[in-house]
Amino acid sequence: MGLDRRKFLKVAGCAALGIAGGTTAKLGVGGSPARASSTSKAVHGGKRWAMVIDLRKCHKAEECDDCINACHVTHNVPKFDNPKDEIKWIWRESFGHAFHDQEHEYAAESLKHSPALLLCNHCDNPPCVKVCPTQATWKREEDGIVMMDWHRCIGCRYCVAACPYGSRSFNWRDPRPHIDKIHDEFPTRTRGVVEKCTFCEERLAKGKIPSCVEACKEKAIAFGDLEDPNSEVRRILGENFTIRRKPELGTKPEVYYLV
Repeated sequence: MGLDRRKFLKVAGCAALGIAGGTTAKLGVGGSPARASSTSKAVHGGKRWAMVIDLRKCHKAEECDDCINACHVTHNVPKFDNPKDEIKWIWRESFGHAFHDQEHEYAAESLKHSPALLLCNHCDNPPCVKVCPTQATWKREEDGIVMMDWHRCIGCRYCVAACPYGSRSFNWRDPRPHIDKIHDEFPTRTRGVVEKCTFCEERLAKGKIPSCVEACKEKAIAFGDLEDPNSEVRRILGENFTIRRKPELGTKPEVYYLV
């Protein structure tokens, strides 16, 4: 009887998880851009989305925050006055800090101290996915985007610890009172969950480009399909030398930089 009871509990548990997973998928439409959209191909038909950021163009407009503002407004990213509670999808850090492994003593001081635009790298081998106990973060098979399901997230922050790029933020407080104007087309998050850039997967599904790319007046950000030899990102990568953040870790980041 003991063995039969264990089998029964195992089957019942799997069934419960299946029901919960179905509920999450339905909630994904209104409450999370999660698994509901992960099963459908983006209108663009991309197979491996990637981004190229030209820091040379970006440095020409150092005071410009259009890409950051566009991203954060579109995705209801809150503004906290306390740095400890900061939530960021796109942000800037000094080149020397972001690319310390690329730096050498003879590099131009202007480069060392210039700002670099950073975001989730949507790694081809994402360590965050491997450590998540609830599969709240996963890599989409159809286009490689590393996604988040905020209904599954239990706030353990394993993914935060595993990400070597500091690309994930944890909501220590309810973020909604700290949003200037809620964008109704994208769900807000709750206290106790992790969030990050999703390459604007909800815009890709409508045939649009990411909001940061659209907002950049300097055309410093390019976005496209790595597997399309005629895409803009492939052209840029084929004609220029680019760097990536911490490639030696084997995560295979898909955000490239022109310096």
